[in-house]
Amino acid sequence: MDLEKKPAAPAAAPGAAPAELRASDADRDRIAAILADALAEGRLTAEEHSDRLDSLYAVKTVGELEVLVRDLPAPGAAAAPAYGRAPAPSPLPGAAVPVSETVVAVCSSATRKGRWRPGAHTRVVSVLGDVNIDLTEAVFEQQITEINVTSVLGNVEVLVPENVTLRGYGSGVLGNFEVHGEGRAETTDPHAPVVIVRGFALLGNIEARPKLGARLVDLALRLRKRLDG
Repeated sequence: MDLEKKPAAPAAAPGAAPAELRASDADRDRIAAILADALAEGRLTAEEHSDRLDSLYAVKTVGELEVLVRDLPAPGAAAAPAYGRAPAPSPLPGAAVPVSETVVAVCSSATRKGRWRPGAHTRVVSVLGDVNIDLTEAVFEQQITEINVTSVLGNVEVLVPENVTLRGYGSGVLGNFEVHGEGRAETTDPHAPVVIVRGFALLGNIEARPKLGARLVDLALRLRKRLDG
């Protein structure tokens, strides 16, 4: 009989997910929020943030996600403001921040454009239809906006301001999935929102691209001048 006492395995923190558990959308959103805060506070450079954001949607488990933020403060931790950086703007008083939205076009067309507030998650479904998601004048109330697209014999176009960081993850079967301008480091702003387009095209077309000449900072300046005047 082996009488030697063996140390018990450390207990997981209450409510913590096992490291080998498959990551959920909520897990990825939590890590994405930490990365966005770190970028705004100057803890990560724009390049580091971009690299970790790419890994965020490539890894599979909760443990792999945690590695991406192990050198960053926990959510809600108090931190001294970085010198030379203005605090992030707060949402407009009384403005409802949308969480998700679904846009469907079946043998029809659908459009979102102008001064609209996209949710953190937008689901787009096009079946023999046309969908246009125009974010060039949108009011972003979160750092990361994700658009999930399914196109079956349909066409979906996503337009973003040229200084927004654009990322794409998708594929097509006898169809087309294209995201242009992902590497435009000379025009993207590290403090501007990040738009992630994930999609699948079956005999259809999905295209996301920046609209040249449309910049978030320009819209903000015009709005400020209008209010001051």
